[in-house]
Parts: sequence; structure tokens; C-alpha cells
Amino acid sequence: MDAHRTVDAVWKLESARIIAGLTRMVHDVGLAEELAQDALVAALEQWPAAGVPDNPGAWLMAIAKRRAIDHIRREQRLERKQEQLAYERVPEPEPDDSLRLIFMSCHPSLPTEARVALTLRLLGGLTAEEIARAFLVSEQRITQRIAAAKKTLAEQRVPFDLPGPDELTARLSSVLEVVYLVFNEGYSATSGDDLMRPGLCLEALRLGRLLAQLAPREAEVHGLVALMEIQASREKARTGPAGEPVQLHEQNRGRWDQLLIRRGFTAMLKAREIGGKPGPYVLQAAIAVCHAQAHTAQDTDWSQIAALYEALVRLLPTPIVHLNRAVAVGMAHGPQHGLELVDQLTAVPQLRDYHLLPGVRGDLLLRLGRTEEARLEFVRAASLTRNVAEQAFLLRRADGIVVTDQGPTLGQAAAGFLGRDDLDAETIRSYGQTLRRMCLTLGDRTPLTALTPEQTRRVFDMAWGQARPRTWNRHRSAVRSFSAWAEIPDLATNLDRRAEPPTDTAAIPDLAALFGRDLPIRERTLWRLLSESAAGVAAVLSLNVEDLDLDDRRGRADDKWISWRSGTARLLPDLLGGRTRGPLFLADRRPAPARPPKPTDLCPDTGRGRLSYPRAEYLFKQATKSLDPTGNGYTLRQLSAQERRSPGAPAPRTTPGTSTPGRA
Repeated sequence: MDAHRTVDAVWKLESARIIAGLTRMVHDVGLAEELAQDALVAALEQWPAAGVPDNPGAWLMAIAKRRAIDHIRREQRLERKQEQLAYERVPEPEPDDSLRLIFMSCHPSLPTEARVALTLRLLGGLTAEEIARAFLVSEQRITQRIAAAKKTLAEQRVPFDLPGPDELTARLSSVLEVVYLVFNEGYSATSGDDLMRPGLCLEALRLGRLLAQLAPREAEVHGLVALMEIQASREKARTGPAGEPVQLHEQNRGRWDQLLIRRGFTAMLKAREIGGKPGPYVLQAAIAVCHAQAHTAQDTDWSQIAALYEALVRLLPTPIVHLNRAVAVGMAHGPQHGLELVDQLTAVPQLRDYHLLPGVRGDLLLRLGRTEEARLEFVRAASLTRNVAEQAFLLRRADGIVVTDQGPTLGQAAAGFLGRDDLDAETIRSYGQTLRRMCLTLGDRTPLTALTPEQTRRVFDMAWGQARPRTWNRHRSAVRSFSAWAEIPDLATNLDRRAEPPTDTAAIPDLAALFGRDLPIRERTLWRLLSESAAGVAAVLSLNVEDLDLDDRRGRADDKWISWRSGTARLLPDLLGGRTRGPLFLADRRPAPARPPKPTDLCPDTGRGRLSYPRAEYLFKQATKSLDPTGNGYTLRQLSAQERRSPGAPAPRTTPGTSTPGRA
């Protein structure tokens, strides 16, 4: 067991150097990692029996080199080249090889998630299982990301080299971004039960320190290291006995790690010695230094911090930096000034579902004495975070504010509205999308009587401001229906209906070619019925077997009769297959137990549900792609309108019936 622990420790320290050296030899980072893994397996097999060598890192490198030479020999086709390589001295890895490996694993051609996974794998020495556990995703997903990243690097022939002077700054920022992203995920976990994941913080610190050794003349590298060292120094003081978060001004500063703080100060001094215009990491490190220098929360120089954030906003004007600046301004110049800045950020799309925005707003409102508004903001922040510890903390803050009963809340009213018996599944899904967004943005505990048209307008502008007119109008109708049901003033007063472009009803050029194909009986019957009846798609899909009159060639859908001609009449018996009840057009398979359909949408003979509009639309588009010059495929609406466009075509074959009005 001691030998195994030694192997694990040596691997984490030496793996980056070994993989970098092998990459120089074989010019393939994926192959280099495999060869290094072979050396690791050899160590696990030999060290427990033979003992740990005096220089374990050199031992691993030597074994890996032999594996690399063997591979090169196998790959060479000319015997002379093989003999030459057998005696060729393999160069020692250069000091910059690890730096080259960092830049390669953080190449701009890779998505951010892949950069993080590959960096932790190659330079952090973490297994796919460890990375998956740290980011709360499956091991398979991490393995796929790493494999895809290696494949991309190989296909694009990314050179194992340092970027030139012209692109060094841009590429370095990508590397620093990955390292800081790893640190932030460890410092404030986005999901899971715990507030922090210390293992990720340690890996990020190790990578940052390595980067500082490899690039000693880059001020931003030392600035990032300083920032991470000082933030990591607060780890023990950031949580209480039960793992609950402790706010910065309430932390016991005696528990801050002074060694990490001194390391942070040293890194900051190196960044200042290098000089030049301060970058974003140097400025953030300067802010961290201000906090670390204050012996108590009251001693914090908030004016200096606010000034640093002013400089940071000019350099890095991201929504998160603007939010942090608002906090600093609120502490330096009063909560009202901070609230004014925060309110300007409520319409920023990137912060729409960011839990810290309502959390900061709640803090500022509480300091201003607007307790009820603060409580609602804390509740909304809790609903947006996926971290269990942070969610519990925010709810405790909300519950600590005593307010009088103000009647039903938005969440309660939305649940009652969607729980009605007179709504079908499709309507519930559509209305649910609208009301869930309202609850997320405004808070599900907001009193119903406190809702205003101005708030609704803000929700619409953020969520559907760039949506198609049809989507905007659908959500607008949902809000109007909800307002009428809840007996409150119309929340859609400030929402104008948008003009919808005319529906595309271009003719389908060759129906005979479509109907002549060997297709499933369900599709052939549905498409022929739509073509012959010219009825609406939703009405045709709502037909039930028991409502068909096969002799008169018609069927009742809600309060209307849909008629068809001989083409459909010939197909219907095969489609029915002896069924006497249930939906006419059935889905491909039985519904999942977690999503049972309404009894009226379930076939009692087969157990399958009613064919949905989206599924029917998808099948038709796929079948008609070859007929459509654009390659997109046609729509069922175009098919049902085909009959009405034909010369001398009769009016749509639907007639009033005697049934009750249709569903809402």
C-alpha cells in the first residue's frame, strides 16, 4: 500500500513533465499519455516487490522513453530508419515542454469544458473518475470530452510549440482562464451539497504555481497566483460547523491561513516588479490584498476596492465584474448607490438566472430597510442556485425576515392555474413554460397582489425579446389567461401583440411521389387524410376511433366533422386493425411511467398514447426533404392547405357538429 501511495504521489508530480517530453518525441498528445500510462502500470507492478527507486521520476521517464522508442520503431517502414532510431539518443525534455503542454491543452480550438478536462488530466494527473466527481458529471462524459479534445488536436495538427510573440497574450489569457475556472469551481461549487471542493482549489493552485515557474516574466500569471493564494487562505473560515456559508464580513479572520496570504503577497510583489499596465488578474489580486490587509471587516478600505473595480470594469466589462463593482460601491458609498447599479443589471440576459444578482440585491434592500423586498430576493436567489448549502443559507436568510401574510403567492397561483381539469396536456406544457419563467425571474414567493405589468414586461424583454412574433404572442396569451383566472389586473397591459408573418403555405410540388412511397400505414393515412380533408393538423390528430363514421367517410373532432375521400377510406381499415376505442393516430411506443398521458389520449387496447403534433411534424419533414428544393422539408400545415389551393377545390371539409366546445 505504501508503494501504491508513492506511485500516486510521484505520478501527480511528474506526469506533466513526462507527457510533455513524450509529446516532443511522438508529436501526439494522446499517444504520449498512453505511453506514460504504460510506465505507470510498470511502476505499479514492479515497485511493490523491488522497492521504490532513488529517483522515481527519472525511472518513470526512462520506461516511458523505451515505450516511445518501441512505438517509433514499429511505425517506421524502412529497416535502415529502424536501425538508426535504435541507436539514436533521445533528447531530454526541455524546460519549456510543460509550458508547451499547457498551451496545447488550452488551445482555442477546444471548447472550454474540454480544455478544463484535458488540463486536469494531462497536467493535474487526475483520472477521469476524479474529474467527473469534482464537476458532478459522469465519468463517461469526462472520458468523451478528453477523447474528443485529443482527436481535435490531432486532426488540426496543433503544433507542440509555444505561441509566437504576436499571439502569446491572447493564448496566455486562455490558459489563465482555464486555471481560474478550475479554482472558482472548487472555491464556490456551482452544484452539489458542499460549498467548496478543496481538491480542485489545490489542483488550480498547483497549476498556477507551475505556470509561474515556467513563465516568470508574465505579470498576469503572478497576479492569478496571488489571487488564488489569498482567496484559498479563507477556506477554513468560509463555512460554519454544519458546512453553512459564512459571509466575508462575518468570518473569523484569525482562521485565515497566513502562510497562503504571505505567498499571495509575494506573488503580487513579483507582478508589480515586472511592471506594465495591470491586467485583470493583477487588479483582482490587488482587491484580494485589500481584504487580506484589513485586520477586521470594519478596517476594509472599500473606497480603494471600489476604485480598483472601476479600473477592472474598464478593462473587463463583464456582467459579473459590474455586479461585484456594485457591491463595492454599496459598501463604500451606501446601499442606495449600490442598488442603483444593481438595478441597471436586471435586464442583462447573462444574469437572468444568476443567483448572486438577487442575492446582492437582497443584501442592499435589507440594509435600506426594505425587508419584504429583500425576503423575496433571497427566496428567488435560493430557487436559482444548484448548490444545496448555498440554497439552505439563502432560505434561512429569507425565513429570518418576518412579514405579514399578503395572500397567495405567484408560485401558488401558478400551480393552481396549471392544475385545472379543463386544460389538455399541450396547453399545460405551453402555459407552464410561461409561468415557470415568471416564477424564476420574479420569485415564486412574490405575493400575487404585488405583481405589476412593468415586472412582466421586464421578464418578456429578457426571456423572449428576440423571439419570433408567434412565440412572443403565445406567452402573452398565457399571461392574459393567467391574469383573468387569478382575478388580478391584466399583467400583459404593457405587452403589445406582435404582427406575425404569413404562414408559409407554398405548394408541395409532387404529392404523387410522396404517397407512392413504401411508408408506414400510420404516416400514409395521416398525410392522405390531411390532404383530402384540408382540416387543421391538431383537429385531425385529435380524432378518436369511436368518433369515426366509416360509411359516411367522416369523423367528429371536438365540435366539427372532418370528411375524407376514397384514398383515406381505403387506408383506414388497415390502420385501425380491429381497434374500437382510443386515439386514431398512436405514438410509436408506450409512454414512460413518469409521464402518463390523459386517459382520453391513451389507447386501452395497445397502451400507447396519442401521436403528438411535434412528432408528426418531424416525420413529415424528414420524409419530404428530398422533395423540397431548400432541403428543409415541408410542413403538415402546407399539406393540409394543399387541397384548398387546388383549382376548383371544395371548401375545407369540416361541418359543425353537436358536441361540446373544444378544450381550452
